[in-house]
Amino acid sequence: MGYGVMKITSVVGAAVAAVIVAAGVAFAGNFASSHQADYFAAGTHQFYVWCAGGSDYTATESGSSAPDAQMRLYEKAKQQGRSTCWPLWQGRVSG
Repeated sequence: MGYGVMKITSVVGAAVAAVIVAAGVAFAGNFASSHQADYFAAGTHQFYVWCAGGSDYTATESGSSAPDAQMRLYEKAKQQGRSTCWPLWQGRVSG
């Protein structure tokens, strides 16, 4: 294989790689902005509730935003005697 063909192959390979990377970055950017919008949106939010000493569980809670739903769920856990549990946001539930 000649030097010119190898150089063209390298340039084409680099261009294809750049297109793939750009598409990945665009997809990640769209996912991140959508995820951030969900965090601040009203609705039902899903949480993984981590409890010190075990007994972790998942739960959903409605709120005006994820932080609002998180505090509501935290207060419910405390009322149930689970004062060592903390809800970790996983996402907004659609529907």
